[in-house]
Amino acid sequence: MKNQQNQVLKVKEWQHRLLLFVSGFLFFETLTGLSIYLLPFSIANQVMVLLHTVVGLVFIIPFAGYQLRHWKAYRSLKMHNIKLTGYIAMAATIVAIVTGLVLTFQAVFRTKIGFGWDLVHVITTFVLIAALLPHLIVLVVREFKERRGEPTQPVLAAQKKYGLQTLLTVGALFALTALLVYAYEPVKLVDEFPEDYSYLYGPERPFAPSLARTNTGGAFDARSLGGSQSCGTSGCHEEIVKEWEVSAHRYSAMDPAFQAVQKVMGEQNGPESTRYCGGCHDPISLFSGTKNIFTEDLTNLIGYQEGVSCIVCHAIRETDVKGNANYTVARPKRYMFELSEGETARLLRDFLIRAYPRYHVKSLQHRLFKSPEFCAACHKQFIDQEINQVGWVQLQNQYDNWRKSRWNHPDDPTKTIECRECHMPLVDSQDPARGDALDYNRNAGDKKHRSHRFIAANQFIPALLNLPGAEEQIALTEKWLQGKFEIPEIADKWRTGPAIPLELVVPEKIKPGQEVKIQAMIHNNKVGHDFPTGPLDIIQAWVELVVTDQDGNEVFASGLRDDKHFIQPGAFIFKAEAVDQYGNLIDRHNLWEMVGVRYRRALFPGFTDKAEFSFLCPSAVSSGKEQLPQSGEFEFRVPDGQITELNVTAKLLYRKIDQFLLNFLLGEDSGVTAPISLVSEDRKTIKVVSGN
Repeated sequence: MKNQQNQVLKVKEWQHRLLLFVSGFLFFETLTGLSIYLLPFSIANQVMVLLHTVVGLVFIIPFAGYQLRHWKAYRSLKMHNIKLTGYIAMAATIVAIVTGLVLTFQAVFRTKIGFGWDLVHVITTFVLIAALLPHLIVLVVREFKERRGEPTQPVLAAQKKYGLQTLLTVGALFALTALLVYAYEPVKLVDEFPEDYSYLYGPERPFAPSLARTNTGGAFDARSLGGSQSCGTSGCHEEIVKEWEVSAHRYSAMDPAFQAVQKVMGEQNGPESTRYCGGCHDPISLFSGTKNIFTEDLTNLIGYQEGVSCIVCHAIRETDVKGNANYTVARPKRYMFELSEGETARLLRDFLIRAYPRYHVKSLQHRLFKSPEFCAACHKQFIDQEINQVGWVQLQNQYDNWRKSRWNHPDDPTKTIECRECHMPLVDSQDPARGDALDYNRNAGDKKHRSHRFIAANQFIPALLNLPGAEEQIALTEKWLQGKFEIPEIADKWRTGPAIPLELVVPEKIKPGQEVKIQAMIHNNKVGHDFPTGPLDIIQAWVELVVTDQDGNEVFASGLRDDKHFIQPGAFIFKAEAVDQYGNLIDRHNLWEMVGVRYRRALFPGFTDKAEFSFLCPSAVSSGKEQLPQSGEFEFRVPDGQITELNVTAKLLYRKIDQFLLNFLLGEDSGVTAPISLVSEDRKTIKVVSGN
């Protein structure tokens, strides 16, 4: 009789509806958890992340009710292996629920899930499997042994029914998973060149003369390379997006000067030739096939707005120090809803990236980013016969400047200063990507990220385009040019003082009528490459020298600008004068015609140059002056008052684009002129004495 009662009780327990519900959901949660952890990134796995979360939340209350009931029913039994494994399985499930709730909260309301919480959640899954399977298997095997030979086996039948009903529940949930996978319609990308695409350099080189390429060799839909703003609207990389929004990487395609030069190049040299510029300035348009015949403006909207987008930069898998955008882009797979419009799509996308971040991190974070060779792909440029129809000519080359400079000590990072350490200095951060255990002087908990402002020397375009945060970017650029931008992480390796200090060398005293000789010594103190660097046919850095008497009357001047913003002839200036094959000056940034340079002046890191000036010391203040035949010398007449001292002021000035080019590109009536930055200055006084 007692045996029959026990059997009835066991049958009732095995067939309890709450057990069937909880068991089916628990097995589904376990299997989907294993899939998410072990299987590759896929649409199916992302659907399982969503269902794993929803089912897990629904599972909590029924599990709590069943587990409490089950514990009350069996707590009085003697401790044995079945009871022990049951307790372990219960504890593991409770921990999995708690950590799952925390992870869900973090994925919904925070910018990242906690590594520790995620690790414990994964470990408890394996603990649950290790405890629950023996718990169930031993129960079934023991019952089978005890009831073997009996004419009726209601308990075994109940166990079998339990197993089938559990499988049915799990199967139904996986069927729902398959249905959702099938129902999901991703944004259809068109990875094809336009029908009229011109393969001027052959179908095997669709992006030539740029050396940039895709890993497929074909086109990429522009939408798949854009969407940088979404990295910030999610709340995740908000700080980094704000920095990038006003950076040269962001406005590389919308730069009005670039757009104007590209238009002229397309008209004069063919639209296909503008692909040469596109690899660095406008990669989204390049890879989507926009730089083509009959394409208006040669730039699509996404490329124009984003320039070097987050995806483009972070999708680069391989670079070559040859330059000219010699890199390979391997576009990562996008998460579900990542390219979809609408608030619901955005919430689901953000949740998936946060809850299932492994692929996001793996596909967009690489050690290659930390190397100067990564920067070299674009920050090194040349033209060859494909462009100028003549031959190879080296253009800007920041990479080799740095490589050969005193800042590079191979295999010794404690002495070396690399590109990212200067141009991407560490900033305090709440970004989920903060911390870096792979950098030689950092750790995963340093609560900093590398600034994506890419501060350098462009104080012009952010204001011209009225970009968000332009004022701050310009102020930081001014500090950068003056060497006042502090970078604590390299303070022990970097030089102190101005970036390019200027020091006047003047005579202590001079007599009226004597020749005054002045030298302005200019030293490349802190710049990691030539100063100035970049396209030296349009960039100008020059010395403005003004000499006044004790009352402020001008005695001599050089490097002043006229009322049309042109630097007066005879100034000491760092620049390059490129020429075409006929010896004509390249003054419209028409590099496609360049074959060489007739003049180039720039300062290599650690080197010094000098600007020399001379004039005759007047004996009295003059209301007029007459230039002598000798360049740079002046004769003064009409003595009005005795001169007792000469005050000399020298300034090293910098502007991004010369006025002639701006007038050509934007029109003289535009009124646009590049702002001028004071890089450094010095002042000295010369005593004017009479007699011996």
